[in-house]
Amino acid sequence: RSSRIMMMDIYEPLSALPVPVQALLLISAVHFILSVYKPLATNLSLLCEFTFSSPPLIDVEMTDAESKDDGVKDEPLSNPQLQIASEPNNVQCWDPSTLQHLGSVPAMTKEDVESLCAKAAIAQKSWALTTYAQRRMVLRTIQKYIVAHQEDICRVSARDSGKPKVDALLGEVMTTCEKIRCINVNGEEWLQCQYRPVGPMMMHKTAYVEYVPFGVLGVIAPWNYPFHNMLNHVISGLFSGNAVVSKVSEHTTWSASYFTRIVKAALEAHGHDSNVVQTLTGFGECGAALVQSENVDKIIFTGSPGVGRKVMAGCAPNVKPCILELGGKDPMVFCDDVKLKDVVPWAMRGCFQNCGQNCCGVERLFVYESIQSKFLSEIVPKVEALRQGVPIAVCGNDGDVDCGAMIMPAQMDIVEALVNDAIEKGAKVHCGGKRNKSLKGQFFEPTVISGITPDMRISKEEVFGPVMCVITVPNDSDDECIRLINDCNFGLGSSVYSASQDRGMKIGNSIRSGMFTVNDFGVNYLIQSLPFGGVKESGFGRFAGPEGLRACCLERSMVKDRIWGVRTSIPPAINYPIDARKGLPFGISLVKMFYSESLLAKLAGIIGLIKSS
Repeated sequence: RSSRIMMMDIYEPLSALPVPVQALLLISAVHFILSVYKPLATNLSLLCEFTFSSPPLIDVEMTDAESKDDGVKDEPLSNPQLQIASEPNNVQCWDPSTLQHLGSVPAMTKEDVESLCAKAAIAQKSWALTTYAQRRMVLRTIQKYIVAHQEDICRVSARDSGKPKVDALLGEVMTTCEKIRCINVNGEEWLQCQYRPVGPMMMHKTAYVEYVPFGVLGVIAPWNYPFHNMLNHVISGLFSGNAVVSKVSEHTTWSASYFTRIVKAALEAHGHDSNVVQTLTGFGECGAALVQSENVDKIIFTGSPGVGRKVMAGCAPNVKPCILELGGKDPMVFCDDVKLKDVVPWAMRGCFQNCGQNCCGVERLFVYESIQSKFLSEIVPKVEALRQGVPIAVCGNDGDVDCGAMIMPAQMDIVEALVNDAIEKGAKVHCGGKRNKSLKGQFFEPTVISGITPDMRISKEEVFGPVMCVITVPNDSDDECIRLINDCNFGLGSSVYSASQDRGMKIGNSIRSGMFTVNDFGVNYLIQSLPFGGVKESGFGRFAGPEGLRACCLERSMVKDRIWGVRTSIPPAINYPIDARKGLPFGISLVKMFYSESLLAKLAGIIGLIKSS
């Protein structure tokens, strides 16, 4: 009774309002319910799903080399080669820090690639029918395994790529876990139909964009972060209903077997066809076959601009879409008003994490002229103190290092050539600058080099190694800093440090790059709701965020009737056969009625329609 009285108390004053006002209030109430209640209900639904359904803990078989730091007993190779005469059809794998042989894997042919792509295409048909809840459960199962086996994953990544375990934890494990968390929480919403406004002529229609799986995504992954670079696109690809075929780098092929077993075990634990995920191993022929495969609907490539152009050329005959992430020459700026004790640690992390082998690592450090001398006096001793060596406890090493090995032997040649070119043109090396010959593996000493000028190759070309390039910003000029930064063919990430956030943002807004952070470094990638990608020679297309997830889908424009029984009809004046006397005047009057800004013109349009009908 009391509730009825309350409802009457509300209804009576409302009923006294004019009908248009009542209608407006009703529309407002509906809008409130849709904008507030629906997201709340969605979050509560996810909360219940995560609370009352627990993913299983899968068991993935591991070899001694994968499960133990000292699991490899082979002696170091004297001259490791990816391909040897006795095994021409295999890729040879070795630890870049110890040069110990890890085994070999097949160098897949075009026929091998096509066979696996065909299996993925078949498996995708059933995977596309799964619900978002089923896909989340698979990703949660992968996540649960990762959290329970963090050190195993770090060990395998370190053994295959030479990075310290802490670098593997930050760059391989943490980023992958955040990717899964973000996709599980937001992915379904990001892939919901996006309703679009219609014009007055089509007011009787409902228009929206739907996101449907492409089918099979072909991924060509780089070698710097073998775990994350493969899982990254498997996560978004699976969640969006696709199959994923990944060609891993020949330089970090050994670890791919373990990482693939994790994903396949998670799929099989829930009764899904694990053929929906495939891993390819091999050389250039293998990657080219993936790009050209008729069973692959889109290519996602991460690598150099030179190879990226070849990927585009390979996609062109079939007009196959591709996403290219082609590296960067990222600037970090220290304005004259910074506190050096606060920013020095970020310079160290930006330049030397993963031995400088980061797509969005700091390649150019712009230091304002008035603080450069003091900056160098503080940073050089810290770089000289970095411990470089074997990152795991094997071959008599304890694994207690700050900086590991370089993954690709040829990359050491590139770094060495760039540093030597800069020295010849007047740059000053404060420490490092050469290969670390006291160690047996693929090591380049952590380096600080200053006096970089635009005529030096190192100022324009990607180093991708443990080199801190210090560039002077003359006269502490913000404008000159911006000019120097933008005088570059790359444009991936960027960061500016200043005591004034407004000043930092002003500089950042003038930098031509795909990403920017003020008073921080690398956090864009830990905010997986943001798209990742660049401009110019850093490529095009995006990973992560709603943009990256939707990039795994075909965007399809859809139109349907808004009201049952109300449909579009063709007026007689413009229906075939067209009335020569009435057709054009009718069309002109229609345009006037809908698009003239003058009320008199609109009225004239209505009169014209009546006359021409």
